[in-house]
Amino acid sequence: MNLNQVTLPVTDMNQAVTFYQTLGFELIVDTPHYARFACPMGGSTFSLSLEGQTINGAIIYFEHPDLDNWVEQLIAKGISFITLPTDQRYLWREAVLADPSGNKIKLYWAGENRLNPPWRVQN
Repeated sequence: MNLNQVTLPVTDMNQAVTFYQTLGFELIVDTPHYARFACPMGGSTFSLSLEGQTINGAIIYFEHPDLDNWVEQLIAKGISFITLPTDQRYLWREAVLADPSGNKIKLYWAGENRLNPPWRVQN
């Protein structure tokens, strides 16, 4: 099984598309009510769906091996962060921001700990 995509609800499609393009994602589908992006690394995609409201507890994670530099580049482009890159107790380095609709986003680097943390279940 493979995860196809994650879809985030947004309240302003134009503003959301511009935001995610600024983060570096490639727009591959663009309609007034739906947009889909290819991630610049790997084969993953994610999409946006125009909704009336975005009360959402989901968090979307985007991984990058040069997290600190990526965050610096985004700040230079005007992206605001809630939390700058910080080492977490679960061995990931994360920066936190929100998209224009309030969806929580974590930019992170976990390296080997993403799939193989010291506490991984042994099968």
